[in-house]
Amino acid sequence: MHTERSETARIDSAADQATLVAGRCDVLALVTSTCPWSPAAVAGASLASRWGSNLTGCFLEPSARMLHDADHEPTVLGLLEKPPAHDADAHAAFGAFARQSGVHEATWAVSHTGLARTLKHLGAWHDLAVIERDMVETSGLLDILGEAILGSQLPCLILPPRWNRELSFEHVVIGCNGSIESIRAIHAALPFLRMAKHVTLVDGDVRSSNDADSCLPHFDPFVYLLRHRITAKPQYIRASSDLAGDILLKKARNAQVDLLVMGAYSRSPARERVFGGATRRVLEEADIPVLMQH
Repeated sequence: MHTERSETARIDSAADQATLVAGRCDVLALVTSTCPWSPAAVAGASLASRWGSNLTGCFLEPSARMLHDADHEPTVLGLLEKPPAHDADAHAAFGAFARQSGVHEATWAVSHTGLARTLKHLGAWHDLAVIERDMVETSGLLDILGEAILGSQLPCLILPPRWNRELSFEHVVIGCNGSIESIRAIHAALPFLRMAKHVTLVDGDVRSSNDADSCLPHFDPFVYLLRHRITAKPQYIRASSDLAGDILLKKARNAQVDLLVMGAYSRSPARERVFGGATRRVLEEADIPVLMQH
């Protein structure tokens, strides 16, 4: 009995700490269906309830989901469509859904433009976006969804296709290579890490005296996490970007991981954003939620 009480107290304490870290943050769920509520809506409401956060549900019209950032208007055919989000009761329905999920402050919105513009705009006053990976067609996964993630610089929780499970964060794996993107992702993941029983940090940081950033203060992810009372189990790798993605995916599958945390890396020609190898591989193949930030 004492063990059960201690374990319950530990879990309650972790939940309280997660709420404290998250504070009154703003969670954005990009909704793809209203009846039933899509996975992003359910996951966003779950997180907002746990953290005592504000929740925004934004329905992105189907005709606009494949638009690039440079494309401002949906097609004429798309304008003629009347998705369920236009129902007069949609706002009230979302409010009722949020209250039933334990969320006290909820807002409903509809976007008539592309994913990248929508996320960049809403990201200005939100702390986390919950996105269904299959909200865009496979052909647009890297350029459209990638453009949105990289352009917004907002922490994004990417749900795998056909996600229908309850969110769990018992075991979290962090991929860190010392880049500014991975450091931002670790910082953004603190509320999730507070809820985890096990945290594994896969460290691929390779630094030398010739590095351009060697004159800057060094970020030690293990020390940083310890300061937040999070003890991470270390694993060290030395691999190319493409292989690093495979290693993270293999680790996640073999260890029954609930969440993967990593930076969203890009190779950016003059006017085009392109995902780096590890980010591309994980985004394409992960079958668990992934928290990414550029």
